[in-house]
This record gives sequence, C-alpha cells and structure tokens, in this order.
Amino acid sequence: MQKKNSRDLTVKMMIAMVLGLLCGLGAIALRESAGADSAVWATLNKFLFADISAAGNESALGLFYIIGQLFVKALQLVIIPMVFTSIVMAMVRISDSRKLGRISSKTIGYFLLTTVVSILLAAIVGIIAYNLGAFNNTALDLAGQTGSTGSNPLMVLMNAVPNNLVSAFGNNGGVLAIVFSAVAVGLSVNALQDKVTILPKLCQEVSDIVTIFLSFVVNKFGPIAIFCLITRTCAAYGITYLKPAMAYVLLTVALLLLVLICGYGLFVYITTGLSPVKFVKKVAKVALFGFSTSSSAATLPLNLQTAENDLGINPEIASFVLPLGMTVNMDGTAIMQVIATIFIAGCSGYQISFGSLLVIGLLAIVASIGTPAAPGAGAVILFTILSGMGFTNDMALMTYSLILAINRPIEMLVTALNVVGDSACAMAVAKSEGALNTEVFEREEK
Repeated sequence: MQKKNSRDLTVKMMIAMVLGLLCGLGAIALRESAGADSAVWATLNKFLFADISAAGNESALGLFYIIGQLFVKALQLVIIPMVFTSIVMAMVRISDSRKLGRISSKTIGYFLLTTVVSILLAAIVGIIAYNLGAFNNTALDLAGQTGSTGSNPLMVLMNAVPNNLVSAFGNNGGVLAIVFSAVAVGLSVNALQDKVTILPKLCQEVSDIVTIFLSFVVNKFGPIAIFCLITRTCAAYGITYLKPAMAYVLLTVALLLLVLICGYGLFVYITTGLSPVKFVKKVAKVALFGFSTSSSAATLPLNLQTAENDLGINPEIASFVLPLGMTVNMDGTAIMQVIATIFIAGCSGYQISFGSLLVIGLLAIVASIGTPAAPGAGAVILFTILSGMGFTNDMALMTYSLILAINRPIEMLVTALNVVGDSACAMAVAKSEGALNTEVFEREEK
C-alpha cells in the first residue's frame, strides 16, 4: 500500500507539473499577444496570478497565488519542529559515539565533495562562456529590483550558534541555528543515556504528529498546489525578463540539468555500485516537488519518506543526513551563484583571473551554506559574493537586479538539484555504514 501511494503521488505530481507548464505557456502566449498592459491580461492576472500582498493589489483575488502560498506556509509550519526532532532522535538512536562521529564526518565530507565538484564544473563552464564573450552588457534595458546588502560570509558561522533559543525556534530563516541546537541537545541526551527519558519520547511523539500532518497536506493538496505554483510562475515572469540574459539562463539551466540527471546518478553509482537510472527514477518525485515549491525545507518531508521507503536508506541515517543537507548542502545554489557572478563580471567590465575564480569558489561555498532553504534566497544571498569580490559598480548592480528579476525559474531547478544532492549523499553515507537496504532500492514499482 505504501509503495502504491508513493507511485500514485509521483504520477499525480508529474501530471500536475506538465499541466502547470502547459497552462503557464498558454498564459505567456496570451500575455505576449494581448500585451502586459492590456485590459484582458490585467483582468486575468488580477483574478488568478496577482500577489495580493503587494502594493496596488488590494482588490485582487489572486486565486493561484493564494493556493500556492497556503500550501507552502502549511509546509513551513513544521520546518522547525521537524528538523529539531529528527536530528535529536537520530543522535539518540546512535548509541555508539564512534559511529556517530563517523557518520558526521562522512556526511560533511560527501557534502563538501559534491559542492566542490559542482563549483569547479560551474567555474569551468562559466569562464569558457566569459572568454567567448557570451556575457557582454546584456542588462542595459533592465528595470531596477531590490535585493540584499552584502555582508561578510563568515557571519554564517556566527549566526549558526544562537544566543537565544526561543528566538531561534521562531525563525524559519535561521535553520542552521536549529541544526546546531538539535545536535547539541542530541549529543547531550546521548551522553546521559537512561537519565533522560521524557525528552526523547516527546521528540518522537512530535515527529509522529508532524509526519501525519505532512502526509495529509502533501498527498491531498500537493498536486493541486504544484499546478498553481508552476502556472503562476510562468504567467508572472513570462519571457520578458529572460530575453536580456538568455546566455546566462540557458547556460545555467543546461548545467543544472546535466548535474541533476547525470551527475548525481554517477555519484550514486561510484559510491554505492547501484543503478544510477533507478536512483534517478526513484528520486524523481522529490526533484519535481522541489522544483514546484522552490523550497528545500518544504521538500524535506517527502525527501525523508522517499529515502526510507524507496531508496532503502536506514531511518537513522536519513533523519540525520537530510535535515543537515537541507541547511548546508546547496550544490545547485553554488552553481547558480558562480555562473551568476561570472555573468555579472562580464557584463560590468571586470576581469576574471584564476585567482578570482578561487575566491569566487570559496565565497560560493560559504554563501551557499548560509542560504535559507526558502524560495528566492539564493539570488539575494548572491550579493554577499559580489560585495566580497568588489563587483559593485553601477553596471554590476544593474546586472544583479536582472538576476533578481529573472531568477525565479532558475531557483526552482536549483532547489531540485539541492534536494536530490541530499538524497545522493545520504545513500553514500548509508552504504558506507552498511545501513542501505539494497532490496528496497532494487524493488521495482508495480
């Protein structure tokens, strides 16, 4: 029954995504033919797609926006308790401290390996495009957008340790602080053993409640919300913003798809010896869900379920690796930020040397770790890298605003890459610990 439900959900999500893309393309065609300022498009946009929280949309209905946001908010509601309880329980279950140390070091090692390889690949592709002149002043006709101010990337380390536990639990954007708190609590409970009995039981019960809630939300409302989210994304952004930076868009999308479809399958084959094709097929619904919601945090529940039921990863490993990966393993984000930085440098007249690439890569690693697992965060945090490189002249800021304007579709694909990367690393860790059930992985869905 569990396998049947998983298969049915995958099919429903794929249908919802295809229908959403088709309807979105239809909306784009209507917008382009009628004109973005026409009465027909204005009425349709006001009724279906408008952001009702934005100024000027006080009387808009925005049905698709409301449905999509309600779904995402319902998922975000349980991010903090889910991450905290899953990591605490994972720590408590691992009674052998040496084993816990091994799992932690392997997890961080695989995360770092995939991120470094992703950044190297992005740097190579980006510098080739830069030298070929693909990134040359393509942002001149851009309307301004607002973004974040730059900050020292090392602030990520400072913010990882909260000075107030209550405020940390009240901030979905600071999940890294929750991870630190959960690890600290889990290790302490593990050391105390039988002296602490109420907290592990409470965490387990909260985890069970979260699981039931999320299963209901995802299974009952997921496909409908995915249809609304994808349709609205296409309709709201259209092709107007894509034209000024087609080279950046096409290059980034092509590289992200290459890593998503081929890269992680190859990684799984090398680290586990299992079929890369089966891995891609089984993790497809996680990628689709991440693509639709553009949020690693919102995708975590489905990723945990898929890891245990379809990939054969031991819950002890999955409940530790995946929540941690959601906060620190951002391969897709790092790829996007590296190419975007080189793109901005090319458009604004800066020279890129080998030394510059090294600095960009290091900044991308730190900045991606500090990126919240929420829609659109990667493009905003991008300014941290730009300020660190000194790419802050007028043209650079204008090109950065272009990235903010067009990056929503790319962020959707970035999220798909991030969540699949977490699953691939979890498989590698589980295999190395003898905690990967290959019979479950090899089992075909009927």
